[in-house]
Amino acid sequence: MSSDDALKDLGEHIVSKNGKNVIDFKVTFNELTLNVMRDQITEVLSFLRDDAACKFVQLIDVCGVDYPERVERFEVVYHLLSMHHNNRIRVKVSTDEETTVPSVVGIYPSANWYERETWDMYGIMFDGHPDLRRLLSDYGFQGHPLRKDFPLTGYVEVRYSEEEKRVVYEPVKLAQEFRTFDFMSPWEGAKYILPGDEKADDQADEGKKG
Repeated sequence: MSSDDALKDLGEHIVSKNGKNVIDFKVTFNELTLNVMRDQITEVLSFLRDDAACKFVQLIDVCGVDYPERVERFEVVYHLLSMHHNNRIRVKVSTDEETTVPSVVGIYPSANWYERETWDMYGIMFDGHPDLRRLLSDYGFQGHPLRKDFPLTGYVEVRYSEEEKRVVYEPVKLAQEFRTFDFMSPWEGAKYILPGDEKADDQADEGKKG
């Protein structure tokens, strides 16, 4: 039996035991991916951890993905590992900016910081998380920087104020339009010879003479 066939059998086993909790599954590039009902994520992950044919006892990662064109723009993606069966699986749920996703900290304690990072970067809320606060950005940070509509300049800039003797946050101020510079890049069609390039020209001339 090929590895793809084995993963398909595993996917069918998971669907048969979880009914409508699993929307569908697919095997692509030798990887099994489940799409799961958002409100049933804790039940499905508990099954994946405890079932003898699965034994996905290790949570590798939880991350977010942003698709702004969708009604439910966010996906929360869980990556699980079964050392017992030497298998990996990807589990996805979708949500929008307002709807919370059940926390899975009670199933996988390592999800604590993963869910905090996902909330910090995407603004996805996890219902039942014991301490949902920013992890990578500062407490005074505005917005969620991995959303596709987050401005590249951010909403505020940080600097140290000599007058106040502390770090202060201020609205972003650009001296000119962002990324509309008129000067010529030395890496793109420069009209002058860069230091060292004259040697290359001399060698080319000698090659022509030969």
